Amino acid sequence: MSIDKFVFDGKPVAKPRMTRRDKWLNPPRPAVAQYRAFKTELNLKAKQQKFELSEAHRVTFLVEMPKSWSKKKKLEMYGEPHRQRPDLDNYLKALWDCLLPEDSACHYVVAIKKWSDKPGIVVENFPKDLDF
Repeated sequence: MSIDKFVFDGKPVAKPRMTRRDKWLNPPRPAVAQYRAFKTELNLKAKQQKFELSEAHRVTFLVEMPKSWSKKKKLEMYGEPHRQRPDLDNYLKALWDCLLPEDSACHYVVAIKKWSDKPGIVVENFPKDLDF
C-alpha cells in the first residue's frame, strides 16, 4: 500500500535535453550529472516513504529564492508564482521520469511552481475513484 502524499526536501531539478552522447560521456555534462543525482535521491526518498505516483496527482514545485534577494523582496515573493526558467513542463518530465515506469500512464495533473524559502516538491495523489 502506498501513501497519498510525498514530500521531497531538496532542490527540484528540471530534466535536461539529452543526446545519445550523454549515455556514455564520462564525466557527464554538469546538467546531466545534477539530474542523475536528483533522480537517485528522489527514487530513494520515495521508496523510504513507500510512495507510488498515481496516474492522477497534484504537484507543487517549491523553488528557493536567490540568496542575493533582500529580506523585503523575499517576504514579497514568498508563495508567489515562479515565472522563470526552468519551465514547469521540464520539472514535470523529471518527476515523471523518476517516479513513473511509463510516462503515458499519467492522465491528470495539477502542477504549480512557486517561490519558497526552502526548496522542495510536494506530490499528492488523487483518490482512484475520483471522477474527472
